[in-house]
Amino acid sequence: MRVMKWSVIALAVAAGTSQMAVASEQSESKGFVEDSTLSLLARSMYYNRDARNGASRGAKDNGYSEEWGASARAIYESGFTQGTVGFGVNAYAGALWQLDTGGGRRGLGMFPENEGKDLSIANAAVKARFSSTTLTYGSQMPALPVLAYDDGRLLPETFEGTMITSKEIEGLELNAGRFTAQNAMNQSGRDSYSDGVLKSINVAGGSYAFTKDFSAALYYSDLEDHYKRKYANLNYNLPLTEEQALGFDFNIYKSDYDNKFNGGGDNTIWSLQAKYSVGAHAFILAHQRNTGDRGFDYGVGDGGGAIFVANSFLSDFNQEDERSWQASYELDFATYGVPGLSFKTAYIWADNIKTGESNDGKEHEFFNQVKYTVQNGPAKDLSFRLRGSVLRANSDVNDQNVADTNEVRFYVNYPLSVL
Repeated sequence: MRVMKWSVIALAVAAGTSQMAVASEQSESKGFVEDSTLSLLARSMYYNRDARNGASRGAKDNGYSEEWGASARAIYESGFTQGTVGFGVNAYAGALWQLDTGGGRRGLGMFPENEGKDLSIANAAVKARFSSTTLTYGSQMPALPVLAYDDGRLLPETFEGTMITSKEIEGLELNAGRFTAQNAMNQSGRDSYSDGVLKSINVAGGSYAFTKDFSAALYYSDLEDHYKRKYANLNYNLPLTEEQALGFDFNIYKSDYDNKFNGGGDNTIWSLQAKYSVGAHAFILAHQRNTGDRGFDYGVGDGGGAIFVANSFLSDFNQEDERSWQASYELDFATYGVPGLSFKTAYIWADNIKTGESNDGKEHEFFNQVKYTVQNGPAKDLSFRLRGSVLRANSDVNDQNVADTNEVRFYVNYPLSVL
């Protein structure tokens, strides 16, 4: 359930290449304290989901859930000690509070599952760096296509394990890791994901920027007792004029599921997105398609954000044999004198969903989002984001209790950079 940012990988690679120095990262270390950062984030979130026709879709018995809460988090990242090998630590602490969710309206995953109202969590990681290669062990928030934490509620999902990140070659980032625990967004205990325990997941891959406008990525993961998965991405941006550009983003996952995971099978899901930008406006067209013996599964063991495809909104349009199309529009109001204000609307429609013995399933979604970030003054960087979806499907899909849903989410985020 990821509203896809325009080429997450390409933007990260481009940022890395534009700032890459000839000297190694460790040789430029100023010290453990001198390079430290401490960031705070206060968040309030209201979440309303009405699963029509009694559908379950994560809601309580009557299909209606409504939750409102607040949270605060602190993330500390030390610098590295100077020398050939530098050492440092990362630390994370968070707390959430229930503001209103009475009358049997729980069921959206914002609060502890034991019906408690509040929660606090703290964890840490140690790290070592040689040249421009960093080894991190402990609690982490990975953001890879095959292992990506979810931050769609009050507190982020975290993983426990080891990750190596190397940036020795300009434009190239390599990642390899092994994680053995997945910590849910609404729980404080280690390995607290309610739908299953992560035994282990191994990940490897990387991304490379051939030019500032063309990048590629390849990743592999092995989620124990679940699947082996391959991922590839190509992203190309074609500047047309100073005010116009045409971009293409292609993503594909190939998954081979273990027989222990709902009987096994395989799935291939791919999406191709084209985006035409002109001044404050952007127009997007996308097509996404599933093939194989089953739909695309993610979230248990690999994170709620591990679906880097174009048509991931409220529905991920990831069911067996499903084909979906997207038409969307984005507007940046800075051109019209309101910097910080943006709007996105999208319509996604799908057919050919396998339901029983037929491929007659259909669904469609209408998505809208508006966001505003305060640009200056004492409330600088305070942001408000309102998003809503209306999802509908025909009777073949609704019989499986996965569609016909109205949803509203409202976020207020206030970040502070202390160090």
